[in-house]
Amino acid sequence: MRSVIQKSFGGPDVLEVTETERPHLYAGNVLVRVHAAGVNPVDAAVRSGTLPLLGEPPYGVGWDISGVVEEAAPGARFAVGDEVFGLVSFPRAATGYAEYVAASSRELARKPAALDHVHAAALPLSGLTAWHGLVDAADVKAGQRVLITRAAGGVGHLAVQLAKARGAHVTALASAPRHDFVRALGADEVIDYRTTDFTEMVRDADVVLDSLAQADRSASVLRPGGVLISILQHYDREVAAEVAAAGRVFAGVEVRPDAAGLESLAALVAEGRLRPHVSETFPLAEAAKAHELIESGQVQGKIALTV
Repeated sequence: MRSVIQKSFGGPDVLEVTETERPHLYAGNVLVRVHAAGVNPVDAAVRSGTLPLLGEPPYGVGWDISGVVEEAAPGARFAVGDEVFGLVSFPRAATGYAEYVAASSRELARKPAALDHVHAAALPLSGLTAWHGLVDAADVKAGQRVLITRAAGGVGHLAVQLAKARGAHVTALASAPRHDFVRALGADEVIDYRTTDFTEMVRDADVVLDSLAQADRSASVLRPGGVLISILQHYDREVAAEVAAAGRVFAGVEVRPDAAGLESLAALVAEGRLRPHVSETFPLAEAAKAHELIESGQVQGKIALTV
């Protein structure tokens, strides 16, 4: 089968398509014939060595997949022919950029019928990050005021929709060219973070989803007892202590495979309240181009590889 692997750390050009054997199945696992794979900033960070999650290469990156079950081992939750999507093995190696991926069936959910494989592959990592933060950590409720940073990005554009689905009033940070896009997602207010200091515009927020690694500034707009969700500084004890000392709640969120969370996201998709936006797709052989784009920081929504 074809897989994208890297033999060293480096730029996007270290990614290469090679022939590898199909993964071995263990009890409870399924072999998924991948139709599409999501591309995330963490993929590029691991590839470059900036985030050495997997140790030294060789290995393949990629964790978001959508496809069809080709084989099912004893004890698996799915049968051959089922359409599934999920976040596989994160933060261990999964080699998601491949024709076939072996996965625990407990890391997968049935693909929403309303989504094709490309859009389903764009949902798991970013969607679960938003879900773990806004639902599991902050328990956002109707009428609360929520601030979403980087609202046009992978996590942000899903977080806006998720907060609105729970009845929150959403203020979103995005550059001016993205304002129409973010408003269409349901944001009640949009602030151009490039020209405006959001800390002067937002007061007494109940929840802030911070993906800027600026926890101190984000915490300053919270009401006493408000929740700061940090997806980049989740292990920073100093930041957590400072937020707590200011009378706010710090919630560091690191995404993990979560079938129940995927099923909840799929239900929102089925209800028409959540849809991932895919701005561009690339064939598997052009994974390097996908990484160049994701590293530009200019992606609106998500990008995906077609297999």
